Amino acid sequence: MQSSFRGQQWKMLLVTMFCYLFFYTGRHNFGWAAKGMATSLNVSYSYIGWISFSMLLGYAIGQFINGNLADRLSARVMVTAGAYLSVLTNVAVSYSDSITSIMILWALNGYFQSMAWAPGGKLISNWWNEAELGKAFGFYTMAAGLSSVLTYLLSIVLLQQGMEWRMLFFFFLLFLLVAATIFLIIARDKPSDAGFTDLVKKDSTTEKTNWLSRYRVVLSYPHFLLTSLAFGFESMARYGLIFWVPVHYLGKNWKDNPGNLWVTFLLPVGMAAGALSFGMLSDSLFKKNRIHSIRFGMLMSALMALLVYLLPANNLLLAGFLMLSVGFFVYGPQSCFWPLSPEMLGRNYTGTGIGFMNMFGYVFAALGEPLFGFIIDWVGNTNIIFVFISGICLLSVIMISFAKRSWNASIQAVSQSGGVY
Repeated sequence: MQSSFRGQQWKMLLVTMFCYLFFYTGRHNFGWAAKGMATSLNVSYSYIGWISFSMLLGYAIGQFINGNLADRLSARVMVTAGAYLSVLTNVAVSYSDSITSIMILWALNGYFQSMAWAPGGKLISNWWNEAELGKAFGFYTMAAGLSSVLTYLLSIVLLQQGMEWRMLFFFFLLFLLVAATIFLIIARDKPSDAGFTDLVKKDSTTEKTNWLSRYRVVLSYPHFLLTSLAFGFESMARYGLIFWVPVHYLGKNWKDNPGNLWVTFLLPVGMAAGALSFGMLSDSLFKKNRIHSIRFGMLMSALMALLVYLLPANNLLLAGFLMLSVGFFVYGPQSCFWPLSPEMLGRNYTGTGIGFMNMFGYVFAALGEPLFGFIIDWVGNTNIIFVFISGICLLSVIMISFAKRSWNASIQAVSQSGGVY
């Protein structure tokens, strides 16, 4: 029975990872389409940044709603519905010639994309115990990193084949369509749906609370608010890299030197490796101290981003190493942020907490996109973004340090009162 349950644990984790592996193909494709879109529709990078802003804002609003719904509805249904709707909006963008309609469709796509992460995290939390939750979330976050790898790889291949930007919104989504259908067939929300005993006992008081009450509970933990702010800055830095690094290297006459384009591929490779490594490091080397892991990662990413700006870019070997490193350290800490939701709030608020934290992440990422676009248009050099990304990473370090201090104070206060945190 035990071995059978163990097999089901991995089955649920792997099918959730497989589905999410293809989700980013429906939103990270925009960064690769940006240069061709700007030229074709005759708009500035500032305007392109606002389109990216619309998707991220739609995603942030969706996290606020869908994170809460993940604690009340079927994660299996939510993830599948989000995938199918994202496919439809991407196809609509590929046929659009109006910049306004693209912005509206891309905002809707952001909302539909938001229907996957928190529900998927809730499903994983239902199947894995606390001792292995960091490892499970590390694998889950790695799937998101590998999704970026897949999107970058397919984008490079399509661009080198001479395909126009519209194909980037159509071709990729076939994979997501298939993956979501497989997920719908195989996934189960919790162990009892597959004939096993649930790891998380239902809390009748939690189930009766409305969505506003659930968010009041989340807002009552100041250390979780500070953690969400730290995550916001991490996400701003991460999306600044994901979106603008392709623009940076596509602007260097890549057809004459295609090696520049392949340097960008090492960014998501580093992200995927960091996601898996940091999940394991937080459970082993850092003794489940997620905050120490996050602080270390964000300090290193600040340093690496600054080195990208300072060191010569014409050395492809050095540029590749720095892209790999900055990707590793800026995204790795994400796998340490997610387990903080059940650890700080309790498992019955996992979905709400993940959704709330991810909402902060995408609001900050959304605000960063038009800002980066404006700075590039103003300075006239895409290299300047790495200086700002370095500073943003340092702000994440400051916020997570305050969160640690607040969390320790809360634990001490509860302990002195004779309660259990």
